[in-house]
Amino acid sequence: MSTFINQLAYGLADGSILALAALGFVLIYKATGVINFAQGEFLLVGAYMFYTAFVVLNLPLVVAVVFGVVVATLIGVLVERLILRPMVGENPISIIMVTIGLSSLLKALVQAFYGTSPKRQPPILPTGSVEILGATVPVNRLAAIAIAAIVLTAFTVFFRKSRHGIAMRAVADDQQAAMTMGISVRRIFALAWALAAVSALIAGVLVGDISAVDNNIAAFGLLVFPVVILGGLDSVPGTIIGGLTIGLLKQFTAGYLDPGLATVIPYIVLVLILLVRPYGIFGETRIERV
Repeated sequence: MSTFINQLAYGLADGSILALAALGFVLIYKATGVINFAQGEFLLVGAYMFYTAFVVLNLPLVVAVVFGVVVATLIGVLVERLILRPMVGENPISIIMVTIGLSSLLKALVQAFYGTSPKRQPPILPTGSVEILGATVPVNRLAAIAIAAIVLTAFTVFFRKSRHGIAMRAVADDQQAAMTMGISVRRIFALAWALAAVSALIAGVLVGDISAVDNNIAAFGLLVFPVVILGGLDSVPGTIIGGLTIGLLKQFTAGYLDPGLATVIPYIVLVLILLVRPYGIFGETRIERV
């Protein structure tokens, strides 16, 4: 029982962070139709921006968080304005290749400025452990779950209640109709990229605090793809369910079967979902008539 509780806590923590990372992917896809292959690198850049503010510049924690959010927002807006906006109307394959190139560029820039060795930073999440039903669970894992839940809830309220959130939903449903209602589609595109970068920043900081600030954060971000394929490319609730499912499946596989199998099991799920239900569990089935 104690092993199960321990694996459950680790899996929920990883799944919550994955849901945060995948949220940005879904935001971009829903608003702009772009499949962003650089989402993992957004996590990497976000983690290093926070590291720069918190460790290199020695800023207070709150100021470092604000610094990271501002830089992430600027990066998201600049990527949309300078790289993706000129590609509007181009072949989708061309846009996908641009995002793949962007991922390589971001990773190369991080390695050029920070090197490839892991960076250590003072812990920002509570340390220590607690006993739950006989299992010893790290407090930082529980804190990561709580933070991810708060952020995901805040994003959900933003989409449902705020003016800009409703505008994003309108653009996602029908861009032409949104334009006739006076909604600036270009501004919504920039907002989607900015929010995606911010959600990636939070996920990257959590991963960096739990493990270390290094290039493996981008590899962790690759798990976004099984998450969004499972939950649905255009479903925010599906993102949460998909993230938790992949996190738990990966952790239970590592704990009860084989750690090596745990690294590939998310992609096995990805292939199976594509074969059985290509639009995901909660994704919208689109039928195009020609």
